[in-house]
Order: sequence, then structure tokens, then C-alpha cells
Amino acid sequence: MINKYLITSKEFYSDTPRVFCSVLYNQLKKYQPDYVLYRDKLNPHYNSMAKNFVETCKKLDSVKPFIHQNIDLAKELNAVGVHLTSTQFDEIAYAKELGLEVIISTHTHEEVLKAQGAGADAVTYSPIFASPGKGEPKGLNDLKEILCKCDIKVFALGGIVEDMQIKEVEKLGVYGFASIRYFY
Repeated sequence: MINKYLITSKEFYSDTPRVFCSVLYNQLKKYQPDYVLYRDKLNPHYNSMAKNFVETCKKLDSVKPFIHQNIDLAKELNAVGVHLTSTQFDEIAYAKELGLEVIISTHTHEEVLKAQGAGADAVTYSPIFASPGKGEPKGLNDLKEILCKCDIKVFALGGIVEDMQIKEVEKLGVYGFASIRYFY
């Protein structure tokens, strides 16, 4: 069974704590993702919302909460892990030393292999399908190529909004898929 990675967005989840927690909890119950990422880069109250996020995720035993970019905050809040950006390769070792699982964003074959060599637990590889503002999609053939080159867990990301797309990436042998819009 393919792993599901829900990524939050301010546009859907709100930045009002009570609304955020309610919507998040309902989406977690509805879609039962394995991994969940709190990502709201512009929120001035990021740390307090991240705390609400982790507390909401921990109400369900099967969900692994991840914090975006901030390793120390992820550790402080007892999140399972941290999702690093493609500019944070040099921080993988530090996050691992703190006992966090590490997922890192990648966009090239070289980045996937670099993440694997640096000890990350998984990568998101994107964009697979067309996604607003994310550039030219990689496509399924490119995804298949990188899966043949690496041993790291790969989450397909980018433009995954339909069950048919999930089935297509699952056939290739990805560890999972990540999405914002699929989980609306």
C-alpha cells in the first residue's frame, strides 16, 4: 500500500488556530495519511501553530507529524520529523543526531542521490505532474528513472490531485505520494 503524505496550506487550513485544528483533524480522519507536514512559510505565529499541529496529529496514533524547515522546533515539539528544503542538505546530519526522521525536497536526480548519501530517510521528488508555479513537470518516465537509481524512500509530489495519478506513481514503485490539493 502506498504511503500518503498530506501537506498543509494556509489557503485551505486557515491560520486561525481553532479553525486550523478542526479542519486538520477532519482531514486526517477522512484521508488517514501516514505523514503530515505543517507548512505555512509566512505565518508570523508559526511556532504556536506548529504546536497546535503536532497536538492535533498526535490524537491519531497512525499519523507522523513533520515540521517544515525548523529542526529545533520539530525536536522541541516532539514531532516525528522535519521536512527540509532543497537548500538544507548540510542540516540532515544535525536533524538525524537529534533523533528526527528527515524528508528533504528534491528536484533533480543529483539531489535525490545527495540526500541518500547524506542519510535522509526520504525525499519528495517534484514536480511529477503539472502543478501551479512549479515549473515543467518531470513526468512518469523521469520518476521511473530515478527510482531505478536510488534506494531512498521517494514520495512523488506535484500535481497529484486524482486517484488515477496515485495509481500511476504507485505502479512505478514509489514509497508514497505527497500532495496539498488531493487532500482538500
